Amino acid sequence: MLYKLIYMFHTQFSVLNVFRYITFRTIYATLTALLLSLALGYWIIPYLRRLQIGQYVRDDGPPNHKNKVGTPTMGGSFLLFSILISSLLWVDPDNLFIWLVLLVTILFGAIGFMDDYLKVVRKSSKGLRVWSKLAMQTAIALFAGMVLYYHPGFDTRLTFPFFKTFLPDIGTGYVVLAILVVVGASNAVNLTDGLDGLAIGPIIIAFLTYLTFTYLAGHVRIAQYLQIPYVRGAGELAVVCGAVVGAGMGFLWYNSYPAQVFMGDAGSLSLGAALGMMAIICKQEITLILVGGLFVVEALSVILQVGYFKITRGKRVFRMAPLHHHFELKGWPEAKVTVRFWIIAIMLALLSISTLKLR
Repeated sequence: MLYKLIYMFHTQFSVLNVFRYITFRTIYATLTALLLSLALGYWIIPYLRRLQIGQYVRDDGPPNHKNKVGTPTMGGSFLLFSILISSLLWVDPDNLFIWLVLLVTILFGAIGFMDDYLKVVRKSSKGLRVWSKLAMQTAIALFAGMVLYYHPGFDTRLTFPFFKTFLPDIGTGYVVLAILVVVGASNAVNLTDGLDGLAIGPIIIAFLTYLTFTYLAGHVRIAQYLQIPYVRGAGELAVVCGAVVGAGMGFLWYNSYPAQVFMGDAGSLSLGAALGMMAIICKQEITLILVGGLFVVEALSVILQVGYFKITRGKRVFRMAPLHHHFELKGWPEAKVTVRFWIIAIMLALLSISTLKLR
């Protein structure tokens, strides 16, 4: 919105022409979200503490997590607010993709907020029922998938890393894929959010990667050169990615070990869904498996643990799932688990970017 307002005067003041560049607006969206997140966190965290909106820690969790009881949670609320305000200030409001991504992000955030409220505020509940939560997530993702499917010119072909000529058109199946990607990414990020700074670090890295992907997909010449699908308007999503990166860095200021606040489901579910939407729109859906490989492994560790436990009637593959708890119980300090997982996330991001040339 601010972009449109300022750009109105570019004919009178030539310096304002810089606002038409996505790269410029992405930088300032990042800085705006960073400052907003820092300011809101400084004000909201003490407020959450006064309201006694503290973290619930399960009895069967790692013993060293008992000291996290009472740490303010639902920090995803100011994280999302920072992303929303920064995005609205710096994006082109005429872009449909922007509104679709922000809508999905907000709706998934609302589901997470309800879950947090039931668990943390009412304290007598374990939150939303799993199937109720999945049903709401699926309905939102279905809506987003249908909007994209019927959007004029949107390509329903799949792109695969390393294979530039293999582009199968899955037609209406693309809506199903959108559901799987968005809901899967949302819950995978949610499962990763278990240690101080563990989830937000890889989230920042993943959105930096998709900042690159969306910008390249929306630039017709670069897309042709790299032989990746050109998606008209996708470049504008780089601004939203920048806002997530900035807000994430501001949140990490308070969420780094020892955490002063946790994001809760309101943050993790919404950011995971936003990441899935970025992957769908810029046609890097399959690459998300590599970019978000850390989230994928964390989710698979839970599925494997639960499945093996039921099949063997009580045996376990890991000491505890998700995977980060396994390493904690092996004696790794929490901060070491977090930083090493960040390193893995950086490696995966670099590998995913390299696929742009390895085709």
